[in-house]
Amino acid sequence: MENELFRSEVECKRESEEIDFSDEEKNEKGKTSFDCDICGKLFSRKAKLVIHERTHTGEKPYHCDICGKSFSQNDHLTTHKHVHTGEKPYHCEICGKSFIRNDYLTSHKRTHTGEEAYHCDICDKSFAQRSSLTTHKSTHMRDKPHQ
Repeated sequence: MENELFRSEVECKRESEEIDFSDEEKNEKGKTSFDCDICGKLFSRKAKLVIHERTHTGEKPYHCDICGKSFSQNDHLTTHKHVHTGEKPYHCEICGKSFIRNDYLTSHKRTHTGEEAYHCDICDKSFAQRSSLTTHKSTHMRDKPHQ
């Protein structure tokens, strides 16, 4: 638990160091939300707004020094580098299979547990993978194509 907290503090520190805000922005006392000028989405932290704004601008300031691919967030670059190193740091404790991303491991674990975390809001069916739910929902659209 202590290591997890330390890792979290380090990640937060890294994130705050990546974006250089003016003193005025750093000292906005009492400001509880920051809104996107383009779509109006609200954020509780200025750093999250800056990252979000890149979805509109297409800015990708983080570049892979191996292949040149660019990313909007530093953690996406870090994950991408596993492609080049072959590192798969997330391991299934049940079967030993390894993954480059933790969310891939989480999804994989459902093959062992049988958990179906994605539920159709139209009928009673449930699915282990989000992609299976998306495919399933298209069957409802075929039944009623003009809705």
